[in-house]
Amino acid sequence: MATLPAPSATPGRGTVPLADAILDTLVHRIGKDAQAARPHDWLAATILTVRNRIIERWMESTKAAHAAGAKRVYYLSLEFLIGRLLRDALSNLAVMEDVCGALDSLGVDLSSLEDIEPDAALGNGGLGRLAACFMESLASLDLPAYGYGIRYVNGMFRQRIDQGWQIELPETWLAYGNPWEFERRESAYFVGFGGDVEPLEDGRVHWSPAEAVEAVAVDTPVVGWRGKRVNTLRLWTARALDPIRLDAFNAGDHEGALAGQVRAETLVRVLYPADSTPAGQELRLRQEFFFSSASIQDIVRRHLQYFGNIRTLPDKAAIQLNDTHPAVSVAELMRLLIDHHELPFDEAWDLTRRTFGYTNHTLLPEALESWPLALFERLLPRHMQLVYAINARLLREAREKPDVDDRAIAAISLIDEGGGRRVRMANLAFAGAHSVNGVAALHTELMKSTVFADLHRLYPDRINNKTNGITPRRWLQQCNPGLTALIRDAIGDAFLDDASALTALVPHADDQAFRERFGAAKRSNKVMLADYIKGSMGLSVDPDALFDVQIKRIHEYKRQLLNIVETVALYDQIRSHPEKAWTPRAKIFGGKAASSYHNAKLIIKLANDVARRVNADPAVGDLLKVAFLPNYNVSLAEKIIPAADLSEQISTAGMEASGTGNMKFALNGALTIGTLDGANVEMRDHIGEDDIVIFGLTADEVAERRAGEYDPRAAIEASPELRQALEAIASGVFSPDDPDRYKGLIAGLYEGDWFMVAADFDAYHTAQRGIDARWNDRAGWQASAIRNVANMGWFSSDRTIGEYARDIWGVM
Repeated sequence: MATLPAPSATPGRGTVPLADAILDTLVHRIGKDAQAARPHDWLAATILTVRNRIIERWMESTKAAHAAGAKRVYYLSLEFLIGRLLRDALSNLAVMEDVCGALDSLGVDLSSLEDIEPDAALGNGGLGRLAACFMESLASLDLPAYGYGIRYVNGMFRQRIDQGWQIELPETWLAYGNPWEFERRESAYFVGFGGDVEPLEDGRVHWSPAEAVEAVAVDTPVVGWRGKRVNTLRLWTARALDPIRLDAFNAGDHEGALAGQVRAETLVRVLYPADSTPAGQELRLRQEFFFSSASIQDIVRRHLQYFGNIRTLPDKAAIQLNDTHPAVSVAELMRLLIDHHELPFDEAWDLTRRTFGYTNHTLLPEALESWPLALFERLLPRHMQLVYAINARLLREAREKPDVDDRAIAAISLIDEGGGRRVRMANLAFAGAHSVNGVAALHTELMKSTVFADLHRLYPDRINNKTNGITPRRWLQQCNPGLTALIRDAIGDAFLDDASALTALVPHADDQAFRERFGAAKRSNKVMLADYIKGSMGLSVDPDALFDVQIKRIHEYKRQLLNIVETVALYDQIRSHPEKAWTPRAKIFGGKAASSYHNAKLIIKLANDVARRVNADPAVGDLLKVAFLPNYNVSLAEKIIPAADLSEQISTAGMEASGTGNMKFALNGALTIGTLDGANVEMRDHIGEDDIVIFGLTADEVAERRAGEYDPRAAIEASPELRQALEAIASGVFSPDDPDRYKGLIAGLYEGDWFMVAADFDAYHTAQRGIDARWNDRAGWQASAIRNVANMGWFSSDRTIGEYARDIWGVM
């Protein structure tokens, strides 16, 4: 287990001086006095005051790294779902009580300020939240690091539910500025697109882009636990080289005169623009190259500034690619080394591979990313040449192996020759890295046998596992202060610095008094969530019901549909057998569907249609409630997770790389119902089989069904509960305004059932009825929940980052 550095000895400054500092900031930075100040003024003044203390430690951290000649970690990710930062900073600096007291003395409530801080719209789901956890752990472990991404103006989108449908609205988190960030005008780089590649007399080539934008760095400090180190999250914003064409403006073409600036700003407007059209695909590729190029240029510039010799880059820089989005960085570094620093190809390739690591997060083919060759070559002609050169070297090396045939060559190649030719970004990342890691033990083994099977045979020592983790600071200490205080009272403070110390909690699962206090802390969190649901949706849920939660990106492989169909089956049974002692449940959903993902958006609509019918039915009353909470984000997760009793981790086995929501729920005392998929496997091993509910097909069994003669129609006909639920949905029982709305969605289960909803339904339904029985044994349930908390310390992101640091980056 990675351990944190010793606590900082810097003393607090006390409440009164801090109150004076906040007032001074309010007057001289915000321009308001205390009588005129509104909540957002107090929020800005508090952030800016705290930021001053952060800046001092930030500078100290940077100077110390420079003085030590330290190797730095550079984490490239298209997403950083950092959430609100004020509470995170106050907690990690250990000044929460001081700031709370200072604001109290000024008649201001800190919690009310926290609630109005915008969520940074820099990510969508687990990938971005993992990157945020990793950045916090890097700082907490005192490891010099930069995170690199895009400063999205509107992010993913703000989700509104209108008549049950997802409506996408722009996320305006930057509407009033961001007091946490610092623009670095001196860190600006040209990023080119298109153009020609011309040979030079000395044998080299010169790329002349047809267009270019300027990438400008905007830095946000990332505070580690106890403030020992502050690292940098560097996000790129885009500007046109000529913000306005005066000739066009003066000629009356006012809109055309601004086209260049609009085109540049488009790069940083939206996370994951819909890529169902050629224009959308081009924008996605432009975004990925924009941030990758700027980041690699910045890394090379910094290395030369402090170390002088480009050949020592792998010794002083470790670049980690978070999934395939930044894979073009491999070609960009090669371009800089060959074209700008005049290194021969072989040496440049050796330096590149020694510098890069690549984390794969998915086995889904559509998420591995490939680009039409014509698009890639038109936008990045020099990089296309380098991809071909890398591919030639890769395939020659493969041909030297005796067991490599034409089929293996086709799978290894960076160019997919099937149908329309495409550039395979995952293969480029694999070839260009010295380490390729999965994010859970099962996922890593599947990488070796499926998507990277032939590359793994070519490089058998390259794939390794680094099971994901979460930061216990945000996902226990900050989001669940009641439980944290209870744990501190029971086992002391050691777990605050080393999450593995939570195992000391295990004996307390058998202590009736502790179980009762644990149950009271959980119920308090449930009351707060119930109040939020009532206030935001007008729906009353009973805090004493079982809170059954599935919050995550909406995708068919995550199987929200399985959960909804089982909810319909339960609804039918409650109505048909009112004499039975049913366990009251509140089914809570949340998540966003990609803008162009029709079936995912239809699943959201179905969840809301089912909720509308169930919640209005007096026959079930409080026995069953269904709520789809709009605009799921980090701050909403911080409300939901501490209140959850049951965590739904029910993806089709073999399709979820890891999951981190599963870890957050268990750390906060929720039992998991899940398949043997992703990190669920390792959670079972650490928590124990008796304290997690596993059901359904294994990954091998899923593969066998898909390869065999699996008949979903037969499975449906053999299950009366499933058949009745599907018939009700397909016939329009839940959509009387449009009876055919779900016919196609349900037909997909009969015709193919790729995600094994029908195949796993009976096992899932049986497991849920077993959970009903467990819930009614409240002492047993609480004991199991406590053991979940106690055995989750291994899943700290500190452990994960420690493994990266030792095994991949060489910085520990």
